[in-house]
Amino acid sequence: MADKSFFIDTTKCTACRGCQISCKQWNMNPATKTVQKGSHQNPDDLSYSTYKLVRFSELEVDGKPRWYFFPDQCRHCSTAPCMVVAESMGIQAITKDEATGAILFNPKIKVKAKDFSEIRSACPWDIPRWDEKTQGMAKCTMCIDRIKEGLLPACVKTCPTGAMNFGDRDKMIDMAQKTLNAVKAVYPKAELLNFEFVRTIFLVTDDPKKYHKFASAEDTTVIASLKKLAEPALVG
Repeated sequence: MADKSFFIDTTKCTACRGCQISCKQWNMNPATKTVQKGSHQNPDDLSYSTYKLVRFSELEVDGKPRWYFFPDQCRHCSTAPCMVVAESMGIQAITKDEATGAILFNPKIKVKAKDFSEIRSACPWDIPRWDEKTQGMAKCTMCIDRIKEGLLPACVKTCPTGAMNFGDRDKMIDMAQKTLNAVKAVYPKAELLNFEFVRTIFLVTDDPKKYHKFASAEDTTVIASLKKLAEPALVG
């Protein structure tokens, strides 16, 4: 099986949250209690039982309201900082599926709160989550059980607009580059976020921070390190 990647085109996202709901359903995760706070986004953040979250940001641009939708999830890094840190502490709760490149958490392995804090802080996208009761970690699984049966991840299968895409990495990068070239004619600030070293490639049309604080890895030292680590692993 070839190395896989997601391509998420935010220009096609309508924030229907079909991906968010299908992720819950497929993984049999419980509902999250939410509170209406005047935002389309609910719940507030990712959690141990919420792997996918459509983030909603409403800003004023040139005197007009502008909505930014961002279907957040694990980036499935080429060399995952969370896994590197976990292994350095002797924690075997994070593994990489060599056939697909998926970074997988084993929620059955207990992790101390202090150790989890270090693992989470190592992720530039603030993805890992932990459950105080079980002391296990969880996040997007890339629907590894589905794709090994030839099926699309639940979020991709559900998306009605084509914002969510999934397939062999070389094909996803080609699709992303072609889409970017076309989008730039209308949105000159458009870019692909960190595509060199992640398997979840986002296309955005404006400053990534307008979408979400952790939409893109910004630290230049971290970026340089991840790019270097990715060179032998992410080809295409």
